[in-house]
Amino acid sequence: MLKQFYKLENEAGTDEAGRGCLAGPVTAAAVILPSSFKNKVLNDSKKLISSSRASLKSIIENESICYAVKHVFEQEIDEINILNASIKAMHLAINELTVSPNFIIVDGNRFKKFGTIEHECIVKGDAKFMSIAAASILAKTYRDEYMTQLHHKYPMYNWAKNKGYPTKEHREAIRVHGPSPYHRKSFKLLPEQLHFKF
Repeated sequence: MLKQFYKLENEAGTDEAGRGCLAGPVTAAAVILPSSFKNKVLNDSKKLISSSRASLKSIIENESICYAVKHVFEQEIDEINILNASIKAMHLAINELTVSPNFIIVDGNRFKKFGTIEHECIVKGDAKFMSIAAASILAKTYRDEYMTQLHHKYPMYNWAKNKGYPTKEHREAIRVHGPSPYHRKSFKLLPEQLHFKF
């Protein structure tokens, strides 16, 4: 069972999804859970099957005090780099919460101060605290839905399956078809980077 709070009630947990992808946005979520919230299935989104994530998504949306999900797209990732884009997505999500958090807990080890609200970075926080785990599930499910929609536009990359991650199949599709407008130009799309015309 994950822990409820690191420090305070009305504590926002935040996490991102898609940082290591070759295409599409990096997506972040922020979630404030009530002190009464309990769920034995809730865990790091990477440890759950898709049906469990989908079920938890509805529970989190219905039972959280508030939540928000935001994308930062590939053009901006190329401009400001993936770390800054990930932090920006988390800031955008926190800023959209309808209740101002008393404290912010962040999955990972890098973050930039959000206004005057204190924060703590927690390595593998999505496997330790419920609000970060909830944020990881929303970020993952919303991003997966977006990449599945893009798949219909560019089916050759099979984003419905790989969601933009650097699988062997995805890299081979880039080799054969070249990159799409949704690929991150600043990323190494192939092991031996070709000179693409973007």
